[in-house]
Amino acid sequence: MGQLESKVIAGAAIRLALSADREAERELKAALAEEGIKATAVDYGGEFISSVQKVVERAVVAAKREGIIEGTHLAEGGVAGAAREALSQIMPKALGLNVGGKVGIARKGDHVAVAIFFAIGLLHLNEVAIGLGHRAI
Repeated sequence: MGQLESKVIAGAAIRLALSADREAERELKAALAEEGIKATAVDYGGEFISSVQKVVERAVVAAKREGIIEGTHLAEGGVAGAAREALSQIMPKALGLNVGGKVGIARKGDHVAVAIFFAIGLLHLNEVAIGLGHRAI
């Protein structure tokens, strides 16, 4: 069940990161809750390098605020590690540029996933990227 559960949680985090607006996000969170999945999302934008720490902090704070994780070092470290993993996947495209998008966080049981979707800006040309991290806590 572990591998299947990891896939389900990763998919939930990705869907949250891609949700179009707050209403779609609320509806998705309610549907996920019916499946026993705790989830939330948080928006972010700014210059990539200076944003890395803020994105990780926002992910941890949002996960704690929404009851996805407890305030333990283990749980906070799991979300922070998954967020940093997701950011590291985006870094090659985003280094030195502005980013904007959403962080999706989902958990069921021991599995937590963080998905980050960013539009990466360069003048009027935008690239998109998604990163995904998973931890067992």
